[in-house]
Amino acid sequence: MNAHRLQLLMNRLKDWLWVAVRNVLITGLSFVIVYPILQKASELFKDPVDIYNMNVVWVPEHYTMMNIRIVMNVLDYWHTLLNSILLSGGVMVIQTCICALAGYAFAKLKFRGINVLFSFVIFTILVPPQTIMVPLYMQFKSFDLFGLFHLLSGHSGINMLDTYWPLIISSFTGMGLKSGLFIYIFRQFFRSLPKELEEAAFVDGAGIGRTFLQIGLPNAIPALITVMLFTFVWQWNDTFFTNMYMGNMDLLSIKLGRIDPYIQKVLIGDANLLGFDPYQVSMLKDVAVLFVMLPLIVMYLFVQKYFVESVERTGLIG
Repeated sequence: MNAHRLQLLMNRLKDWLWVAVRNVLITGLSFVIVYPILQKASELFKDPVDIYNMNVVWVPEHYTMMNIRIVMNVLDYWHTLLNSILLSGGVMVIQTCICALAGYAFAKLKFRGINVLFSFVIFTILVPPQTIMVPLYMQFKSFDLFGLFHLLSGHSGINMLDTYWPLIISSFTGMGLKSGLFIYIFRQFFRSLPKELEEAAFVDGAGIGRTFLQIGLPNAIPALITVMLFTFVWQWNDTFFTNMYMGNMDLLSIKLGRIDPYIQKVLIGDANLLGFDPYQVSMLKDVAVLFVMLPLIVMYLFVQKYFVESVERTGLIG
């Protein structure tokens, strides 16, 4: 009897320790993620006079809307926000469709050389994009599909830089941002679907395309949601390809990386200031970062339930 009680006590102790460790880990991770956001949010209405006030940590003593006005003016926020949403949303739709088609083909079709082709997909995941940036840049600087443009017009090619076309074409051809990873996710998901569903569709006279549309896609909603969210967020935050292809376009990720001199120019041009304070520049940059993050935070508030469910069903970790 005493041994049984001791065992129950040990089990309860283990459960309590596990709950305590889990809560500490969750609290620590939450602090690491939320603290920078709260810190930036505390600077939204902070007056420059509070920067050197040691008593001000989170809540400013003097409130001002100047930080918001400067940041929105420098970013040309609403115009740039619309451009970023259109670009990220368009790439999300195109890339999700193309990667779903490729993933289904790799999962369900059997033909000679399929393993070699899939090894190329894995290769795109492993190889850093910096290694192919020069040929990609030159390709879109003078784009000529199979030499047809030069053959028909006599010109060297079409300059597609500073347009949406480089990212659209890359997404259509399965070479978009993280396309290899998304194709792999869809392949693994479609491979997990029961063969009986596909065989029943074939018995009913459905072809491979109809089977994909009526059987594959409806069952791939979790994978679709995961890929769509990842595509949108990664494209929204991307600075490598957007700077390489679209360096002169009005996008939030581009403007944020070059915001320091514009903030300094605004501060120097203010009639009430003789120069600019580097700490104020840093504070305004934090406010700009928060404005760039804000659409993603709002989006996550609405889709977090579907995202968690989709990640659990696709088995995506890390």
